[in-house]
Order: sequence, then C-alpha cells, then structure tokens
Amino acid sequence: MRAFWKYLLLILMTLVILGGLIPPIVAYPKNFFEFPLIPGLEDKARIIFFHVPTAWLTVLAYLIAMFYGIRYLKKKNIYDDMKSVSAAALGLVFCILATVTGSVWAKFTWGSFWHWDPRETSIFILLLIYGAYFALRSALDSEEKRARLSAIYSIIAFLTTPFFIFIMPRLMIGLHPGSLEIDPATGQIRASANPVIKFQMAANMRVVFFLSLTAFTILYFWFWNLTHRILKLEYNSQKEI
Repeated sequence: MRAFWKYLLLILMTLVILGGLIPPIVAYPKNFFEFPLIPGLEDKARIIFFHVPTAWLTVLAYLIAMFYGIRYLKKKNIYDDMKSVSAAALGLVFCILATVTGSVWAKFTWGSFWHWDPRETSIFILLLIYGAYFALRSALDSEEKRARLSAIYSIIAFLTTPFFIFIMPRLMIGLHPGSLEIDPATGQIRASANPVIKFQMAANMRVVFFLSLTAFTILYFWFWNLTHRILKLEYNSQKEI
C-alpha cells in the first residue's frame, strides 16, 4: 500500500473514531458537533458508524470473491483463485464483526445478545454458508479441482447474499430497525422507522457515516491486497522447492 493511502487511512480512521464517539447526543442540537437524539437508538446510535460499514464490507468482499471466481473459471489463472479466497476470508471476518457489533447493540437495546431476529438469523446463515466454503476448500487436495469448485461455490453463495442482507430482514417482523413491526395500537403490521437505511440522519452524522464507509473500504482493500499477495508469495516459493 502506498504511503499516501496509509496516511489517508490513518486520518480517516482517527476522524471516524473521534467523530463517532466524542460528540454528545442531545434532544435539540444547537451546534454542529452535537448529534440529534434518534428515538429508539439514543446514545447507542453511535454503533451505526462501525456496525453498518462492517456489514457493507461483508457484501463487498463476497462480491469480489464471486468476481474473481468467475475470472478463474474463464482464464484458469490460479492467482484469480487466490484473490477470490482472500476476499471470501475477509468477508467472513467482517461478517463476524458485523454479528458481534450487532449483538453488543442488541444487548444494550433488547437486553440479550441474541434473539433470532430475522437480521440476526440471516447473518448467521451467511456465516454458515461461507464457513462451508472454507470447509469445502480444506476437503479438496487437487489444486485445480479446489479452485474450480470454490469458484462455482462463490458464485452460488453470493447470489444468496443480497437476499439475506437486504431482502429477508425487511419482509419479516423483527426487532431490528428496518424490519416489519406490529403497531401496538392497531395490531397491524407496518414498516418500522429506520433513519439509518433511509439516510434520514442529520448532516453531521451523515458526514461521519460516509467517512466511516470510506475508511473501512480503504482498510478492506489494504487487507485484501496484502492477503492475496502473501498467498501468491507462498505459492511461488513452494513451486521453487
């Protein structure tokens, strides 16, 4: 990673941490450095700046894994397989981080780390799907067969990702913002208020949010570049032996 991107990442991450944790959350903000109170989230709204980017990187990583899986099937270049598996590995890491940060938020909001809410269930299923991906790779000794089957699996697995991340949680009744909920007054099903997904955040919160998305994305590409380069070096050194 070039020095420019390292310094940029350091600056952005510092701004995100400071901007996400320090500004007070008040009911009626009077200054730019004050965040407005979001009903139902209160001070816990700060986790938006960290939880949502990890979920975003999960989708991005699995998309890149599928992209290089398709490239491998077309060109049969083993380096494409390395890029694909590196992306899938990071996707699994960020999927775990999204699950953990979501569970911490759930503990302070709903009283327990896990409720089998539709969004919790969907991300757990994604963890199983991509955990099976690595189980498949470890079970195959043939390099060509492992790369080919992994590429096919990465394509099929990613096709489920938009459903589990974006669609399923919004079609079912749940506690997570964005899920359907039951109106206690009428008993009717309604769409829950969701200032995060609808981007109805205050301008200062939106600045920190998009800074966080940018910083985490740069962080991902840095990790991904290092990971597949290490795999390439290990592969070439083994070929020389």
